[in-house]
Amino acid sequence: MTNSVQTRIENEIKSMKKGSILFPSNFDDMGNVEVVKKSLLRLENKKFLVRLAHGIYLYPKQDKLLGVLYPTIEEIAVAIAARDKARIIPTGTTALNKLGLSTQIPMNVVFLTDGAPRSIVVGKRTIKFKRTSPKNLAVKGEITSLIIQALKEIGKDNVTAAQLEKIKIHLEKEKQEIIGHDAKLAPAWISKIMKNN
Repeated sequence: MTNSVQTRIENEIKSMKKGSILFPSNFDDMGNVEVVKKSLLRLENKKFLVRLAHGIYLYPKQDKLLGVLYPTIEEIAVAIAARDKARIIPTGTTALNKLGLSTQIPMNVVFLTDGAPRSIVVGKRTIKFKRTSPKNLAVKGEITSLIIQALKEIGKDNVTAAQLEKIKIHLEKEKQEIIGHDAKLAPAWISKIMKNN
């Protein structure tokens, strides 16, 4: 029984793009949870899959020089959110990093979500999903959501002229109506920065 499920799972994965992030729930229709988990474990032992974290696998893409090309922490978080049909927004240092306002790479990456709150350990790093109010997730623009979270992290009285200059450049790439919509959802001092770009 397990072998036939394993073969079906293997064939299904072969039809996917290399570099895909997989979960046992991808194969719900192929057998019960235990059989699926055992099959994935066997495929990992066969070096066909790489286990990224508990219940999270990678169909690895190989590079001649670098070996397995691992996804970024953010790609893993996005895959988890897609599986859970949840929305996520990067916060803190991650938002600063994405905007080029900090070079620090956070060990613990925190995302606001409307899904289940939890932490997932991936190698030496941790992805943390923090439950937040729908208002925080109602922002429409990717750039504006990063700016709001980055500014919250920096703090009202700590924003430098250089940081404001970088933020201004990012805002120029965003549509005015999105900035207008998202500024209403931000704290007043952040809203002011967004509207003054």
